[in-house]
Amino acid sequence: MLRNKSFVKRTRKGNVVRTVKEHYLRDDIVCGLESCQHATCAQARSDAAQAAPLSATPRDSTTWGPHYLLPDTNALVNQIDIFERPIINDVVVLSTVLDELRALSIATYNRVRAIVRDPARRWFVFSNEHHRATFVERAAGESPNDRNDRAIRVAARWLRAHLEPAAVRPVLVTNDEGNLRAAKADGVDACRMDEYLRVYSEHPELLDMMGNVSITDRSAEDPAWAGYPEHLSAVQVQAGLKGGLLLQGTLQIAPYNYLEGSIYTAFPDGKDRRVLVVGREHMNRAVQGDRVAVQILPKSQWRRAPSAALVDEDEDAVVPKTGVEKESDGGQAAKRTRLADGSAGSAAAEDSADESEFAKPSDVTDDPSEGEPTGRVVGVIRRNWRSYCAFLDPNYVAKGARASNAPATVSVLAMDRRIPKIKIRTRQAATLAGQRLVVAIDAWPRESRYPHGHFVRALGSAGDKGTETEVLLLEHDVPFQPFTQNVRADLPAEGDQWLFDAERDQVASGKRRDLRALNVCSIDPPGCTDIDDALHAVELPNGNFQVGVHIADVTSFVKPGTAMDIEAAHRSTTVYLVDRRIDMLPELLGSNLCSLMSGIERLAFSCVWELDRDANIVDVTFHKSVIHSKASLTYDEAQARIDDPTQTDPITTSIRNLNMLAKKLRRRRMDAGALTLSSPEVRFRLENDSQDPVDVEMKALKETNALVEEFMLLANISVAAKIYEHFPDSALLRRHPEPPAQSFDNLQHALQPLGIQLETGSSLALARSLDRAVLPADPYFNNLLRILTTRCMMQAQYFCSGTLTPDEFRHYGLATRIYTHFTSPIRRYADVMVHRLLHASIDRDALHGPELTDKTKMNEQCDVLNHRHRMAQQAGRASVELYTNLFFKGKTVEEPGYVTQILQNGFSVLIPSYGIEGVVYTTAKDSQAPAALEYVKSDNALVSADASQSIRLFQRVRVMLQVDDKPVSANVSSMRRKLLLQLTEPQIPGLSVSAEELKQLKTAAKKSTAEDESRIVELVTKHPEQVQTV
Repeated sequence: MLRNKSFVKRTRKGNVVRTVKEHYLRDDIVCGLESCQHATCAQARSDAAQAAPLSATPRDSTTWGPHYLLPDTNALVNQIDIFERPIINDVVVLSTVLDELRALSIATYNRVRAIVRDPARRWFVFSNEHHRATFVERAAGESPNDRNDRAIRVAARWLRAHLEPAAVRPVLVTNDEGNLRAAKADGVDACRMDEYLRVYSEHPELLDMMGNVSITDRSAEDPAWAGYPEHLSAVQVQAGLKGGLLLQGTLQIAPYNYLEGSIYTAFPDGKDRRVLVVGREHMNRAVQGDRVAVQILPKSQWRRAPSAALVDEDEDAVVPKTGVEKESDGGQAAKRTRLADGSAGSAAAEDSADESEFAKPSDVTDDPSEGEPTGRVVGVIRRNWRSYCAFLDPNYVAKGARASNAPATVSVLAMDRRIPKIKIRTRQAATLAGQRLVVAIDAWPRESRYPHGHFVRALGSAGDKGTETEVLLLEHDVPFQPFTQNVRADLPAEGDQWLFDAERDQVASGKRRDLRALNVCSIDPPGCTDIDDALHAVELPNGNFQVGVHIADVTSFVKPGTAMDIEAAHRSTTVYLVDRRIDMLPELLGSNLCSLMSGIERLAFSCVWELDRDANIVDVTFHKSVIHSKASLTYDEAQARIDDPTQTDPITTSIRNLNMLAKKLRRRRMDAGALTLSSPEVRFRLENDSQDPVDVEMKALKETNALVEEFMLLANISVAAKIYEHFPDSALLRRHPEPPAQSFDNLQHALQPLGIQLETGSSLALARSLDRAVLPADPYFNNLLRILTTRCMMQAQYFCSGTLTPDEFRHYGLATRIYTHFTSPIRRYADVMVHRLLHASIDRDALHGPELTDKTKMNEQCDVLNHRHRMAQQAGRASVELYTNLFFKGKTVEEPGYVTQILQNGFSVLIPSYGIEGVVYTTAKDSQAPAALEYVKSDNALVSADASQSIRLFQRVRVMLQVDDKPVSANVSSMRRKLLLQLTEPQIPGLSVSAEELKQLKTAAKKSTAEDESRIVELVTKHPEQVQTV
């Protein structure tokens, strides 16, 4: 049956056009029940290759008997965390609901689609919008929402009648009271979500997972507090942005101070600047990552001092609930509040200010005397709420609620310090104490100090290595679930027995070149199995060199649009942790079939140059190839070959030629202004069985590291030029924007007393001034300066060439006009896309997806790549931090360090021997004594009251390192397993640990270690049968 619907719309040019939509209705759509005897369903099952998904014996209940679950849109949007639990099976999803979900929340829509694709879950999509018996027309005066609710009820009635012979009933679940009443009036079995969950009496935690539940806990609120200001409406926000009165940007919370946020945005003069948003009142219910509209505060409230680091991690202890401080605390609460705010201005100050006193974005200049602009959030444009890893607030003391299973309102604290406390309702308070949890935010009413949310699931005990690793993966949005059956189905049928075939792999047809005779080798870190790249160098008869970079041909195995390609695009990158690797591709490809191992034929994509003896490019060609690597070397092994004059074999000769050319390429890059920056990197040595860290060291780089790096850079630059030539509007490139001059201000100020000036006019000027910045008495100083200079840089980003002008393509750090990523397709999806672009550039018959020519799709994928790349880096750092804490557990160590940042109430110290950085606080938590050091703005230093002692940037100090080893449920700090730093030198009264105290702490740590060893020896001696268990 065909139905036509016509309507008119106005185009962008103002023309009015008539559009006709055809809607086909059928009567042969099946119900999804595997045992349905209706003629249509039975015939469809016999014709189909697979059985219907819905079980003939679904869950039984005393109320409805055997039944299927039929959620409406409201239920899926608010309770998707519950529906994702593997115990919620045999669910019918109506096409009406899916259409609404796609419009309301694409994230929830994708999560539902993922469940439907899993055959083990037995979820079925019933196309009620295309069934003749269930399609409904929208009535006159009926809203789209009411029409959809009616369509859901009509489909539920039809399914009940259709399934009656099978003695199975559909149960509609909705929290929409109007839809619930109408469904019951129509004779449909219907209930609220909380009523339905009683069917799962053996899973009481499901009730805790209820989203969008009203939480009332007035006893915890201050009755005198008026609440947060109302947000402007969407119309008002748009008008303010258009009128130049407001700015918009993504709220980023400071890592050391969760009450200080900022947005980085473009101003009317075309410059990008930062606007600070200080204090919970000014953030106005916005959280980390939200897209917000900000109003600039009066200039009198702009900040003229650096940030403060919060000693106390409990927000209620930092910010008093009323504006009146208790006299008994000596004003310390007020002082902590001022430190948290970072300015003398209060929320009330600007509330009482006349609207005309607020600054406009056009009033902001780069005049340092005015201070840094501050603002307040007046509207949230887009929320960035997600699931958060958290733990129950250790200060929760409602013993009665803990002892019973009655629902109680409790606070949970996110592992990410930048997220505010979240209130949830739970019946499991006693069980959840000391556990890592996953929670979600549902709402943040203006009358509540903290957002409301719900419990999702428990992860495990705090402090457990496996649990903590899962936490850091979840917190950094790293997809780490095993590859699905659909993805594995795209692997070669031969499995690990796959071998090169000249016909299949197009060598016989000339599409792929046979380079197996070349002396190719790979140079990688020890233990590397995902070998992306290999190299060769051959001297030509004319005295020049043929140099080849051969990259794993991943795209021969990962075809566009397949399940494996979609999963790789979603993961975007391999994530490297201290103890494991989260692969972008299945191990069969990444560590075997694609990996360019020695001694076996492997498919590659080759970039081959002719270079003269000065490493100038004479010619370059690109082609698919097959290679046979002659050696898989580590950096140390390759370096040993270079250094050993007795080795003259072809592989060693090739490496020496590569090294000679690499040095010339590097020198040329340095002369063009490429930067040699630095960041502290550490390597852990892990115990084989337990994977516990037993040693830690800084990573050392050799000449061969630079050798590989130079030719990878050259390949990336050559490929970038090639794909941009053929795809000027949709090439995937990588840029590194020039840092704004003001980002170096604090660093320049700190260097003045040392007589050092950084030239920041260009990358070449900066590189040369860094080379000159040497202190003969301190050989580490130049490396430290490069680390701090790195932090002044902008982040490099992937982008689509059609979205920027060629002048904006430049990579500042590498001093090249164009750049991309081509050399690591096993671990980066960006390189996979670049391989497809390059293949299409050299072969018109190459197959590729629409994203290669669609600027919009390419730009969307670039956004995903940038996010995943950033999260992978942060996850790697978090893994290092986790293992650092494990390494220092039970130890007290004193080490030299360097001051890297001055705060109002402390300073950051970098410890070169471990690559660790932390904060030494000058004010202790709950201390009544005045701070040992006070911040002096003119010197950007912390100075004692008598000016006899000071802490300045770059100063060499000694610190004591300890892990906060109190019981994990003792306080917020110990639940986050903080590494504590305390000053030992210089000796500053009231701040430094004395030599005697340090000696006692070290003795106690050694005694504790000796006692542990004695217990182990006793166990091995007396109870050898228990050793394996331990």
